[in-house]
Amino acid sequence: LVCTADLFNLWIWFETMVVSSYLMVAFYREQPAPLEAAVKYLVQSALGSVFVLLGNAQVLAETGCVNMETVRTALEPSETLLVAGALFVAGFGIKSALVPFHTWLPDAYSQSPSGVSAILAGVVTSAGLVTLLRALSVLGEVSEAWGAILMGFGILNVVIGNLLAFQQQQIKRLLAYSSLPHIGFMLIGLGVSVETGIPDGAEGSLLHLFNHGLMKGAAFLAIGGIVYGLRRRARERGALTISQMAGLVHRYPVVVTVFSIAVLGLAGIPPLAGFVSLFRIFGAGMGTAVTAIHLVVILAAINELLALGYYLPVVNAVILGTPSETVMEGKPLSLSITAPLVLLGAAILGIGIYPEALEWLVEPAGQVITSAFGG
Repeated sequence: LVCTADLFNLWIWFETMVVSSYLMVAFYREQPAPLEAAVKYLVQSALGSVFVLLGNAQVLAETGCVNMETVRTALEPSETLLVAGALFVAGFGIKSALVPFHTWLPDAYSQSPSGVSAILAGVVTSAGLVTLLRALSVLGEVSEAWGAILMGFGILNVVIGNLLAFQQQQIKRLLAYSSLPHIGFMLIGLGVSVETGIPDGAEGSLLHLFNHGLMKGAAFLAIGGIVYGLRRRARERGALTISQMAGLVHRYPVVVTVFSIAVLGLAGIPPLAGFVSLFRIFGAGMGTAVTAIHLVVILAAINELLALGYYLPVVNAVILGTPSETVMEGKPLSLSITAPLVLLGAAILGIGIYPEALEWLVEPAGQVITSAFGG
């Protein structure tokens, strides 16, 4: 998926990756809810696959090939290629959970095992966003509106994702819906770079893509460890609600510490990883001379502040809440569960303090993305 040089193989290898994720979502196959989530994911993703395949067909019909470099250098803007770009946005938009193509995401994230949820949030959805950029960059010269389109979807993700997350009482669904705003922040940064030709926004977005994977992965894995400890004896599954997490710090101090670091990082609290990448995205937008971009960034920043309204109550519950009898009777967790969480927590804090550690990666990548769109 990362190395392929033609659009058709890009589609093939993305589908190869996604097919395995359908099966992982349906891991608890003896229960109806995970099966329903997997079928919803399958149907919507298959529709996205059809859109992408049709887009490939449009490109092939117009240019006679699907090699990315050949298409990029030889294409002439046309309505056919504009339609192909729209199909790529819709198809990969489903797979990367762009609003309003996101409805598979909360069920898939919440009904799969927590380890799978971490993979979906940190790898699969992020790969969908990167694949969208790779496909769309081939058609970068077809339209000057790609940057505005990315920012438009970005602000839609930020606003709708926040509104939906506020309503959640189940912790995994809250984490699932909170992925939508973060995808939106990445889209805004990328849109800024595509629109202006300045790579700062893309660099911030790619840094946030990495940071979001760390933070959301740590949060989901921490929830998995907590569920395992609390319900190991009875082998219960059931959705863990925020109220049931009250006082968890008294029983699982290490796991709760890492979970709190991850959640506060997602909330953009310094000096954690989420803050530095969001600050870079917002700074790139405000550094332009375009008033419309300023308004988009201001709206996104306000929404990130409002997101504290659903992140902080969770942290407050696990640290300051009164632990229930179920919490105090939870079984101890092994080093194999806590050690990876400690490493993730340290990475989130370390990148927040020293973001330059990833500069060697995000700076050239951001420049490549910007130049691919003609910047």
